[in-house]
Amino acid sequence: MEPILEIRHMSVFFTQYERGIRKRILPVIRDLTLSVEAGEIVAVVGASGSGKSLLAHGILGILPYNSHMEGTIRYAGESLTPERSAKLRGKEIALIPQGVTYLDPLMKVGDQLRKGNRSEAVRSRIRRALERYGLGAETEALYPFELSGGMARRVLIASAVAEDPRLIIADEPTPGLDARAAERILGHFRELADEGSGVLFITHDLELALTVADRVAVFYAGETIEEASAEDFKEPERLRHPFTKALWRAMPEHGFKPISGAQPYPGAVLAGCPFAGQCSDCLPECKTAEEIPLREIRGGRVRCLHPYGERKKEETI
Repeated sequence: MEPILEIRHMSVFFTQYERGIRKRILPVIRDLTLSVEAGEIVAVVGASGSGKSLLAHGILGILPYNSHMEGTIRYAGESLTPERSAKLRGKEIALIPQGVTYLDPLMKVGDQLRKGNRSEAVRSRIRRALERYGLGAETEALYPFELSGGMARRVLIASAVAEDPRLIIADEPTPGLDARAAERILGHFRELADEGSGVLFITHDLELALTVADRVAVFYAGETIEEASAEDFKEPERLRHPFTKALWRAMPEHGFKPISGAQPYPGAVLAGCPFAGQCSDCLPECKTAEEIPLREIRGGRVRCLHPYGERKKEETI
């Protein structure tokens, strides 16, 4: 069976102008390959500036005007062209955006969710969607400015799932929610996946991702550096990339050991591994390699010249 979403070698570039007409091309996402199966939650985890939200916008065909994208995206086995994406947005493919400013400030919540359709069937469906996220029927009569931040976020989630989408792209859906509300929403994502939808869950919070995800794709400086099952994070020796190991050690329950240094800006690293400047295991070739491919190792994938699991073999030769 075809994945519900399949991305191959996706790259996103931004065009910037410096000192008049001097043009600069910045690679913000590079050579990204990712898939989401029906019934599966795939979490994309990375720090701010790693390209996570641009991934969502690239899938939906809503990238900024000064950008261009390369690679292929397939949805349900067919190419997801910008035209097809526009037809499916808000129907089969739903976005839960990062910012609550996506709500129209001049329109009541109920009118926004019904999208002009006043049939009783639609009204009933919207009411059920709101109730699912702890919002009463009175919410429909409110304007966005009358909602708390947490209520506004739950309205966005209800709007996204009301159409029973096949693919849900959730871009940082839980900021502003208390722990109980966030847990309830992630539980609903699990229910939607169990009913057959695919969920792409974009977050900076690895601990949160591991509570619900089947697989985790780790982003760093616009690249997927590791893709692992959630089970792999229970035993750190099963992880493959030094950055993923560092993320694991930085979690509160594992000692809260921060990573020294900072993620490089887009375009700052022209060759080698972008994590080389922070990696304690960095070797000379890690800084000079022209290409570091994403390879399959021990049931997962990693973009590293000397991943864990292979290092021991190299050391014993």
